[in-house]
Amino acid sequence: MLLSALIFGLLGSFHCIGMCGPIAFMLPVDREKPIKRFLQIASYHLGRLFTYSLIGLLFGFLGKGFYFFGFQQQLSIIVGLLMILVILFPKILQRLSLSKKISTVILKIKNSLGKELRKKGNDTFFTIGFLNGFLPCGLVYMAIFGALTTSNAFTGSLYMFLFGIGTIPLMTAFVYLGNFTKGNFRKNIQKAIPVMVVFIGTLFIVRGLGLGIPFLSPSPVLEIAAETVKSCH
Repeated sequence: MLLSALIFGLLGSFHCIGMCGPIAFMLPVDREKPIKRFLQIASYHLGRLFTYSLIGLLFGFLGKGFYFFGFQQQLSIIVGLLMILVILFPKILQRLSLSKKISTVILKIKNSLGKELRKKGNDTFFTIGFLNGFLPCGLVYMAIFGALTTSNAFTGSLYMFLFGIGTIPLMTAFVYLGNFTKGNFRKNIQKAIPVMVVFIGTLFIVRGLGLGIPFLSPSPVLEIAAETVKSCH
């Protein structure tokens, strides 16, 4: 399922351009020194990856609790259903974003981002990326759902890290070339994103059903434990 994180990032980066593209385009990079500019952009991406990894660590840790109590299969089904429902009823995420507490936090993050974008210090780009990673994004929410279904904090962190890696190519190209994703190509990709989310959501459901298919739909945790006990005797 780690591959789904990379796919989320690669296809989802077209959505990210609309959400985070203006921030990436406004990065105070040194356009006269190519090597320095490259390092500054790399630092920005490292900041985003660090944030995504922290988020994945938290939700992977929560997922470990479900795994420990034998609810991993059920959680995978629930997450898959949520992914599909969010695509069918997109206002679900909008309602979550309307929370006053969440809106206050987001406003503070945006204000901090605005201040950092006016600086050119060595740590500025990492900080911008770090803050950028906390901004609300539907595709990030989907990736978080995926991290929640992992069995430990490390795998959850890796899941979100791979999601971030997938967004790097297009986001970097945007910084260098500007908005080059106009026209039918971008529209077709945007249409493909919901299909991709539904497909991956279906994979999570199949995984949770425990059909005994290696890697795709492994047997339930309790059955595996029972078989292990029997083999020991």
